[in-house]
Amino acid sequence: MKKLLYIILFVSASVFSTDVSNPFVDGNIQYNDGKYEAAITSYESVLANGQQSAELYFNLGNCYYKLHKVAPAIYNYEKALQLNPNDPEIQTNLDFARKMAIDDIKIIPKVGFDKLISDFTSCYRYDTWAWIAVVFGFVFLAFFIGLYFSPSAFKKRIYFTGMFVVLIVIIISVSSGMFEKNRLATERPAIVFAETASVKGEPKASSPETILLHEGTKVYILESIANWKKVQLTDETTGWISDEAIKELN
Repeated sequence: MKKLLYIILFVSASVFSTDVSNPFVDGNIQYNDGKYEAAITSYESVLANGQQSAELYFNLGNCYYKLHKVAPAIYNYEKALQLNPNDPEIQTNLDFARKMAIDDIKIIPKVGFDKLISDFTSCYRYDTWAWIAVVFGFVFLAFFIGLYFSPSAFKKRIYFTGMFVVLIVIIISVSSGMFEKNRLATERPAIVFAETASVKGEPKASSPETILLHEGTKVYILESIANWKKVQLTDETTGWISDEAIKELN
């Protein structure tokens, strides 16, 4: 009987002491210990399970930055910024990573009304805009109920004005979300991962080189033919590059 009790206690201890591993937490511990390669493996296993977050990509970017791997660092910071465009820490680290890149290509900024719209809608992802519209939809409903049941004419005017303002917010949120989703669908950013990549005038190997790019440079994919991608640089220069030399962000 005593032996049986010991066996039961041993099995119970074994079961309850089983460590349920969390790769993200493991990665954080490994990063703090300076084990950046191990941390990358842990974080990548989280991505392999279909999970992603701005924090995860940010931590991956930090690991690659510590290892002086320019392209993966910039790529992961860019991914983090897509998920959380208002995070100043992500933007700061991305700026630091870009300074490690060899190419210094001028960025032609947007101007006028297009810039105003783009700056405003890119404050949030399209799904965040959708949630804002849903929340204000409930606020609109609350104002409507107040308008319907309120016996006071003064309060009815307040509720009606509130409904009008909230409706405008909902329309702006929905429009911004649609604009941002369309922008993400049409804009195809990519990062050069090859150490050097030739940009050619035509989509063929025999075509003369027009520009030589280096790892970490950001480009925008315009179209694809076979294993070639027509890309546009931030200075609006265009050309053809091998699809093996770049990694698309979207």
